[in-house]
Amino acid sequence: MEKPTRNGLVPNDGMNSKDRAGGALTIRELMPLVGLTFSAFILNTSEFMPIGLLTDIAGSFSINEATCGLMITAYAWAVMLLSLPLMMAASRIEFKRLLLGVLVVFAIGQFLSAIAPTFAILTLARIVVASAHAIFWSIASVMATRLVDVSHGSLAIGMIATGSSIAQIFGLPLGRAIGLALGWRMTFAVVGAIAVAIIVYLAAALPLMPAGEPFTLSRLPRMLENRLLVTVYVVTMLFATGYYTCYSYIEPFLHQVASFDSGMITMSLTVFGFAGILGSMLFSRFYDGKSRPFLALSIAGVALALAGLRPLAGSVATVLVMFLLWGCCGTAFNVAFQAEIIKGVEEDESSVAMSIFSGLFNFGIGAGSALGGVVVTNLSVGAVGLVGAAIVAACWVITVAGLFRLMGRRGCAV
Repeated sequence: MEKPTRNGLVPNDGMNSKDRAGGALTIRELMPLVGLTFSAFILNTSEFMPIGLLTDIAGSFSINEATCGLMITAYAWAVMLLSLPLMMAASRIEFKRLLLGVLVVFAIGQFLSAIAPTFAILTLARIVVASAHAIFWSIASVMATRLVDVSHGSLAIGMIATGSSIAQIFGLPLGRAIGLALGWRMTFAVVGAIAVAIIVYLAAALPLMPAGEPFTLSRLPRMLENRLLVTVYVVTMLFATGYYTCYSYIEPFLHQVASFDSGMITMSLTVFGFAGILGSMLFSRFYDGKSRPFLALSIAGVALALAGLRPLAGSVATVLVMFLLWGCCGTAFNVAFQAEIIKGVEEDESSVAMSIFSGLFNFGIGAGSALGGVVVTNLSVGAVGLVGAAIVAACWVITVAGLFRLMGRRGCAV
């Protein structure tokens, strides 16, 4: 008789466990993964969309762009503050029901955004979307790895990362194109409609997936006694801070320092998004069995790219090479650290551990944006890459000197 998989399901696809291990994904594994990948795409598209619509939204409410930008800040900080408490509250809910509920809340937030009569209500609607974002990224990678055989875990996480990267390539320009043609409100409505379609698909394709033992607050201190997990969190927070010190100001950097016009800036950001897909593919191919060199090279690649932006800004080709390196290694880092968190905790702790990861990453986004503003104000926009590189270099030192030693004690493969 076939034994249950890690998610408690008994596979009935006609293949035994030996056939599945090391082979291609089965249809029963692939279908829900495709749904999760599209969910990741639509979640990240929604996050990036307001950036391209900021001027139109500000104009419709008769406010300036700086005030309108507070909506984006509110979203990031809401994700940071809500990730852990919402995931702890939801930890007893079966994963399929939880994901469908999250996507329903997401769709409601989009439709509320589309009809918001005031900027304050629009910001509140975006916080509704942020609450869905907070839970989704706490469970997405966990669900992906539990849907497949152990040998396909890296591939499953890589697919989720690919959905996120494609959102960077097509999500923002697609949202802007809809906004320019039909108005910014219709952009939110279209995203809500797509979310409804994904809900219907996942309701049919996603198997039931027990959540495990409910996670209580009393278990949190014990989980945080895990030195490997805490080190991953510290590196994650610093990495996001360094990354977004530069990324938050990449458009003025390219315009003022590299002298790129609007078309070249768009092309550069598109290259960045495609590089993210490459990073997720490299993770799926090389991470298993080579985790430590993969992590070291990923962090070093981001530090090198950020450090090279200013001195190499005189050439379009070199800037694009730096963007390719930055986007590829940044995505590789993100998915690799998610994999380390999932491996480093008990199965019924994984979603809460991922919620802390998501919250700290968003804290880093906010901290990096603030630090970048200080650098631009007191030094110059050309210095954001060097400051970001210094912080990411510190991450590399902590990872090599501390995290790798802890991974070795766990018996992690080199």
